[in-house]
Amino acid sequence: MRLLVLAFTALLLSPALAAPTCQNKDGDAIRCGTPGAMPVGWALPPAQFLERQTLKQKDSDQNGFLKAVCLIGLLLAIIALMPEFDGTRAKDWGSQEGDEE
Repeated sequence: MRLLVLAFTALLLSPALAAPTCQNKDGDAIRCGTPGAMPVGWALPPAQFLERQTLKQKDSDQNGFLKAVCLIGLLLAIIALMPEFDGTRAKDWGSQEGDEE
């Protein structure tokens, strides 16, 4: 049993054997050898990388805000469409034992 645990731990801690990843002209990760992939080891210059990341972040912040507003509006609309129920009338509840008497 100890040998099995030791082998499993060694398997998890060993470095993964994977193919290298390349980048496209925008600095996004892409599979090497596909159209638009830059050579292995090429990296987007740091100034351009930061510029593109800030542009992506601004867009995602605006999209996230709009999604949140739409989600809250949808939730309020669903609540507004629910039927009235205060539980004070007998017909608000299902039939219970002894109701036919």
